[in-house]
Amino acid sequence: MRKVLCSICGWMLVVGLAYASDLEEGSKAYEKRDYTQALPLYEKACNGGFVEGCSNLGLMYEKGEGVKQDSFKAFELFEKACNGGSAIGCNNLGLMYVKGEGVKQDSFKAFQLFEKACNGGYAGGCSNLGIVYEKGEGVKQDSFKAFQLYEKACNGGYAGGCSNLGIVYEKGEGVKQDSFKAFQLYEKACNGGEAIGCSNLGILYYKGEGVKQDSFKAFQLFEKACNGGYAKGCSNLGVLYEKGEGVKQDLTKAFQLYEKACNGNIAEGCYNLGLMYDKGEGVKQDYTQALPLFEKACNGGYAKGCYSLGLLYDNAKGVKQDSFKAFQLYEKACNGGEAIGCASLGFMYDTGEEVKQDFTQAFQLYEKACNGGYAKGCYNIGVMYYKGEGVKQDSAKALGLFDKACQMQEENGCKVYAILKKQMEK
Repeated sequence: MRKVLCSICGWMLVVGLAYASDLEEGSKAYEKRDYTQALPLYEKACNGGFVEGCSNLGLMYEKGEGVKQDSFKAFELFEKACNGGSAIGCNNLGLMYVKGEGVKQDSFKAFQLFEKACNGGYAGGCSNLGIVYEKGEGVKQDSFKAFQLYEKACNGGYAGGCSNLGIVYEKGEGVKQDSFKAFQLYEKACNGGEAIGCSNLGILYYKGEGVKQDSFKAFQLFEKACNGGYAKGCSNLGVLYEKGEGVKQDLTKAFQLYEKACNGNIAEGCYNLGLMYDKGEGVKQDYTQALPLFEKACNGGYAKGCYSLGLLYDNAKGVKQDSFKAFQLYEKACNGGEAIGCASLGFMYDTGEEVKQDFTQAFQLYEKACNGGYAKGCYNIGVMYYKGEGVKQDSAKALGLFDKACQMQEENGCKVYAILKKQMEK
């Protein structure tokens, strides 16, 4: 009986090794992008009970690699992998629930699956669980818990966790702000193959935060991020080519990089590409081309895009003049934190253009623009204090605001400050 049992074990071991070999060979083929060979090998491993084969096969169906894209099939395979004990499978299944692909969107279910993946030893699951806690999706928002999970993911060898942890240190969310610590973590992430980490590290070099300013180093890192598939890295690289910082100026190259970023759904890339069409830099000026790019940027949450789109409508460039549309776009830009959008909106209230004249509302918007760093907003508040429009007349406050505008390089502020100061000294 023992011999029979032992022979059966031996047979099972040989079969198991065969399926393990299929998984290994499939992974080698996948890395070479030989999807035709990888697909049947993963299929064989999955059917033989190797759940990681199911998870890898699910990825191919999700991405449409070597097979027709099929989110439902991917979902089934990830579920099979997860139920069979694959932590990566649980993580991938959680991502499907986050995106609502192949299944109805369910943040709480995603939370449970990321938790299972993390507890099952997959560091990437811990990183995704941290994101869920940070955003408060499917679970109560908890920045410190997110910090702990990113740290666990990073220490567990997941480069994306190091990048996320770096962001926490850079912003000081749930932990004391520390640019140098952020630098170290982005560097670790970048060296670990995380393109986002390379881009974030490049930003620190570009700004000189946590490290000595170095535009050439920033250039190298943005290039690495872009080549690594991170579209925002392409947009950042485009900025350096446009400005000629860390690399010889090349507007054509900048245009190509912004286009690549925009095609990758990076709103800032679309905006920068739109600006090139708007200004006629690196490409023939064409407002009709700029308009849809600003629109895409605006719809993608980039407030500058909303402002620039508003300008086109306001000034009838590439589109029929529409002050009300411009008003709506300036408002969206202002609400999105774009100070010049607030100033433009304030001007419409100030002059009664397409909206009932309201000095109080104009004052508040100019003030918001000023506090947001827009010098013209400070100058306009100064004018309102001087005239007593929307606020009690106060020449002293007007003088202070003209001075502030002047310090922010607003030429009119400097001129009016000098004139008013002389008048008040008499």
